[in-house]
Amino acid sequence: MKKRTKKIWILALVGAAVVLAACGGGDDTPPPVTSQVPASASASVGGFIAYLQALVVAMADTLEPVDVSAVTPPTSDTTEPQPVD
Repeated sequence: MKKRTKKIWILALVGAAVVLAACGGGDDTPPPVTSQVPASASASVGGFIAYLQALVVAMADTLEPVDVSAVTPPTSDTTEPQPVD
């Protein structure tokens, strides 16, 4: 009887460890696009366009507003214009 009780306890502990290990991890969802403007949006024209495209895809009109007072749209006299899809 003692041997059987020991096996049950071991199985219970292993089962609890498996359940607890499965519950671990974090939430890998990225923050909304409007949480803050990335630095890349002010660093290059490509980064700015990528941020604008992310806003369009995210349907940003349903999200919270973002403070854009610190954003300066980049300009370049040497690069070719980029197509906007």
